[in-house]
Amino acid sequence: MQRKRYVPGRTGSTVRTAVALALGLGLGAGLTACSGGAPADGVAVDAKAGPAVAVAPPGRYRTLFEPCGAVPQATLKDLLPGAADLPDAERDKAYRGVAAVTYDTDRRVGCTWRAETPEASHWVSLDIERVVSYDAAVSDDDRAQEVYVRKQLAAGIPLAPTAPPTPSGTASGSSAGTPSGAPSGSPSATGSPAATSPAADRSPASGAPSATTTPTPATTGLEPRVLTGLGDIAYLDDVLSTVGADGHQRAVSVVFRTSNVIVTVSYREQTAGAVDAPDSAELQEKARNLARRLAERLEE
Repeated sequence: MQRKRYVPGRTGSTVRTAVALALGLGLGAGLTACSGGAPADGVAVDAKAGPAVAVAPPGRYRTLFEPCGAVPQATLKDLLPGAADLPDAERDKAYRGVAAVTYDTDRRVGCTWRAETPEASHWVSLDIERVVSYDAAVSDDDRAQEVYVRKQLAAGIPLAPTAPPTPSGTASGSSAGTPSGAPSGSPSATGSPAATSPAADRSPASGAPSATTTPTPATTGLEPRVLTGLGDIAYLDDVLSTVGADGHQRAVSVVFRTSNVIVTVSYREQTAGAVDAPDSAELQEKARNLARRLAERLEE
């Protein structure tokens, strides 16, 4: 057999190099195609990903003021009339107040002042809370409103009523859904009984008393109530109780919210013996004046 002639450049190593280059180019093209196409099987895709949710705005207040120094001494003299007769050391202590113990003074602070005499004792206390919402969809103000509403309902003071929406396209004098041309004997839209009812045939001049008539209790304007013109929303509570055999204690609280801060002003007077019960109008006026001063402080 005749042996083939050796030809330069056709060695096995050269062939292997060419094959490797071809495979490299093919692999690169395949990777490029995979990166631009659909994800391969087994690759985890976050199915929960969706449109970004808007974050609720933060509250107006980030810190709180020091409460014991927020009430001027002239105001304390009016709130604590018995302190003026105390010895100097006790009087100064009464006007300094006692700060409430809290774990974060940027979230909650408080202070209490007290003065006692043989005839009466007076207490003044402040509680100031900055509400923070940890839900990104709920603002600090909305969360503070929830806290405030719970306080007001716990005091037994109903929320201010809201007017129901008026149906559009309703004829005057008839309720929505009452067919036109209804018989004259049918019940009216106001819920009056039908004409066939014996009670409907009675003449108003007969003198029969109405079954729905109830006596209206006399009001003095000093009852627990919602207040206006103080913060974003406010209420006042007034509770009179007996202490011991013949003592009385009246506690007046004014609570208001401004943005994400809730302020509670508590003013109490306790009498003993034959002394009359503390006057409601006087305590309410002093408590409201202090609350207004604190509301102005929050606006500074």
